[in-house]
Amino acid sequence: MGLGEIVEAIVTWAQSLVSTMGYPGLVLVMFLENVFPPIPSEVILPLAGSLALEGRFTLLGVTIAGTVGSVAGALVFYALGMLFGEYRVRVLMRRYGKWLLLSEEDFDTALEWFNRYGETVIFFGRMVPIVRSLISIPAGLAEMHLGYFGAYTAVGTALWSFLLAFAGYLLGRSWNLVSEWMSRYEKATLIIGLLAVIVFLTVRFVRKRREVSSSSDA
Repeated sequence: MGLGEIVEAIVTWAQSLVSTMGYPGLVLVMFLENVFPPIPSEVILPLAGSLALEGRFTLLGVTIAGTVGSVAGALVFYALGMLFGEYRVRVLMRRYGKWLLLSEEDFDTALEWFNRYGETVIFFGRMVPIVRSLISIPAGLAEMHLGYFGAYTAVGTALWSFLLAFAGYLLGRSWNLVSEWMSRYEKATLIIGLLAVIVFLTVRFVRKRREVSSSSDA
């Protein structure tokens, strides 16, 4: 069995787990999705959202479960970065990254994003494929305040979880179209996420400049 078939089997298993176990299964799958990116939240969350039409979930419940699982998974990579350091993380990526469909180049991208845009990228990065998993490692390397890390992760993940679940809710039995659209427009998602970070940082910079100018005038 090739790697592609293994990933497909895992995704099918994850869908079955969510359908049969309900919220506990969703929390577990979202945890695994953060440490094993081939399990796509673009498939799991719309499925859960579609099941809300049958009364098996609620959109609020899916959002909370998705957030809890994702934050727990993000903490694993945060701890990995903090405890292992960049050199050993790179060694692990080279040796075992292929089994998670992750590469050292993916890690470099996450590291560059964190270094360029700072801690707020933890929020926006949760809505960008691949980056949403690996962005936790640079935060750990930088020993980012755990409270801020958890808050940014929770808010960003909650928004992502709700939007995907709501899309599945609206589409009903056609919920699988969400993952098709997301994969088709993955580059657009990356660009939108990057633009959102730039706009946010620009607004914050301008606001601080005005505050400094106002205090100087006073």
